[in-house]
Amino acid sequence: MDVPAFEHDEATIAGLAVQMAAGALTARGLAEAYLARIEALDGTLRSVLEINPDALAIAESLDDERAAGRLRGSLHGIPVLVKDNIDTADRTKTTAGSFALGEATPALDAFLVGRLREAGVVILGKSNLSEWANFRSTRSTSGWSARGGQCRNPYALDRNPCGSSSGSGVAVSANLCAIAVGTETDGSILCPASIDGIVGIKPTVGLVSRSGLVPISHTQDTPGPMARTVADAAALLAAIAGADPRDAATSEAPGLAWSVDPDGLRGARIGVARNLAGFHDRVDRVFEEALAAICDAGAEIVDPVEISHVTELDEPELQVLLFEFKTGLEAYLASLGPEQPHRSLADLIAFNVEHADLEMPFFGQELFEQAAEKGGLDDPAYLQALATCRRLSREEGLDVAFATHGVDALVAPSNGPAWITDHENGDHYLGGDSTPAAVAGYPSITVPAGFAFGLPLGISFIGPAWSEPALIRLASGFEHVRAARRPPAFQSTLE
Repeated sequence: MDVPAFEHDEATIAGLAVQMAAGALTARGLAEAYLARIEALDGTLRSVLEINPDALAIAESLDDERAAGRLRGSLHGIPVLVKDNIDTADRTKTTAGSFALGEATPALDAFLVGRLREAGVVILGKSNLSEWANFRSTRSTSGWSARGGQCRNPYALDRNPCGSSSGSGVAVSANLCAIAVGTETDGSILCPASIDGIVGIKPTVGLVSRSGLVPISHTQDTPGPMARTVADAAALLAAIAGADPRDAATSEAPGLAWSVDPDGLRGARIGVARNLAGFHDRVDRVFEEALAAICDAGAEIVDPVEISHVTELDEPELQVLLFEFKTGLEAYLASLGPEQPHRSLADLIAFNVEHADLEMPFFGQELFEQAAEKGGLDDPAYLQALATCRRLSREEGLDVAFATHGVDALVAPSNGPAWITDHENGDHYLGGDSTPAAVAGYPSITVPAGFAFGLPLGISFIGPAWSEPALIRLASGFEHVRAARRPPAFQSTLE
């Protein structure tokens, strides 16, 4: 793949802000540069679903504000991509990658999008995703949506970018934007961030509002930042976090007072979640090197720390997601305007059957069909599954691990090497660490840790609820000593 030189390659928010403050760069010029980069590369990568037609006008207005002495903050004029399951009440669509929502226009911005606009970012457009945030089929291919096609891993184009925030991860890694917003229910920020060689933060559920998101689960869904550095991810997280009257979970969230620290690991007590590792020898090798770096940086290693019940979470989690998806999605559909004809999960199932050539060329909609058969959130089966998830992931899981060993965070390998994209058979996950924190609603940060076969691997820092400031400090310390981020080479396949 022929990749032209890019003047803002690996640029950071702080570096771009310095240039704009000095008058060496404008928000419009920066947006134009990223849009040209998208035009040059994304026909192959397929990470961007839609360009915001108002992006340059927004950038110009922000330049005018700067000239008039009004600076909105550190993100003033910074270009961002937003995942296409997040409402934008502008001239872009919000479709979750499906033609079924192709004509819907949300009446309101998602709360986090409003926060972004207040912070002065330039929303370049909407990023591709695994359709319906990867909750349609048991045999799906991550990174594929009917609207966007197959998103590709920038390190090896025949490899998968993971999902469901695949477009956000690929776009950031390939320098098509400065930062991006993804969403996670279980792994959808951590996996694409780690597999595409960047930083991703999966916040505590409730730190960032979910109002205006195409939902899967109100107990597990959370938006979060994706960036090339911990500092940039933290800055984006601070911009989108905040209490929202439309999302009751945010009422419990504390303020986010974060800082990065190159010496952030010194004196920390880090637990090694061995039972989340051991699924690939090359991954284990990189993980051991990462643990050595953590130790050399002044942290105390507690090894092992067992997270109980990790193999018992899948079935109750699935039941919770099926119930919550049906209820939450139908409430979201009811919020759309009259131009949206689909008002129920049954309507969407029928649409997919009617348009199977577009929507189901590779895999079906088994999860849609299973969810459609579920009752309401007062169903005893749902309440039992939810109670089981909370007990196994929190009280008898992560809470015990943190309390028993007195650790500041747990670490585990984020992922295995990216697999070859396979539409016939679906994804080939070897292992990862997202599920315990996802089910508990607790935060995780993945940071580049190294490579196997030329493909990126990440390490995750997992903490108790609302521990994002501590995790940011630890992750920034690891990033400083390990420095494992390497830009992609855009190979057609591994050499």
